[in-house]
Amino acid sequence: MSVLQSFDLTGKTALVTGCKRGIGRGMAEALASAGADIIGVSASLELSGSEVEKAVTAMGRSFRAYQCDFSDRSALHGFIDQLRADGQTPDILVNNAGTIKRKPAAEHPDDWWDEVIEVNLSSQFVLSREIGKDMLARGSGKIIFTASLLTFQGGITVPGYAASKGGIGQLTKALANEWAGQGVNVNAIAPGYIATDNTQALQDDPVRSKSILERTPQGRWGTPGDFAGPVVFLASAASDYVNGEILVVDGGWMGR
Repeated sequence: MSVLQSFDLTGKTALVTGCKRGIGRGMAEALASAGADIIGVSASLELSGSEVEKAVTAMGRSFRAYQCDFSDRSALHGFIDQLRADGQTPDILVNNAGTIKRKPAAEHPDDWWDEVIEVNLSSQFVLSREIGKDMLARGSGKIIFTASLLTFQGGITVPGYAASKGGIGQLTKALANEWAGQGVNVNAIAPGYIATDNTQALQDDPVRSKSILERTPQGRWGTPGDFAGPVVFLASAASDYVNGEILVVDGGWMGR
């Protein structure tokens, strides 16, 4: 197999959570461009005619849409049951769905904490466990989490988000420790400051935005397109000996 062939995802199916917009959409489109068929899911994804579906099918790949509220554990199990009933067995799982709540820690309510931990960490463990069972049974699979700079740093006014993303880093390593020897690669991508809905408050804050750009050596906000190469690499045979890694895509932020 040539180096370029090792990145080919033809014949593979990728399940991408939180694929309606932002980084998740960018990842879904990148995987499709490398040859994968896409199963897309988010809380508000249109079951037909979404922009991500149009982009994927325009590349000649299939797209199947589901809705799931990842803050609702029963809804998550219902989604998993429906996947199985539909005969969907993803080769690649991209755990990207997430949420963020901003308020100083002393004012951060219990329900915000619970929602963020459920969406960003607990639901991702449950989905990885259940999809991972099928991957282990056939001896192959790729699981990719979306981590964060707050996997390494504490952030400001986002205690639940920081805790959840710290947990994602450890979950990535824990699953890799158990599954790497059974043909299942588990890794994560940690985005830097990316221009998406989740960072709109920071983009709109002239002081924070200026400080972020000054700290980022590349001098710009990232875009969803910046994740095309990293996600295809981690989803493909090119990364078969990569396990338990957190690949930082941050314009140099962590190196400064």
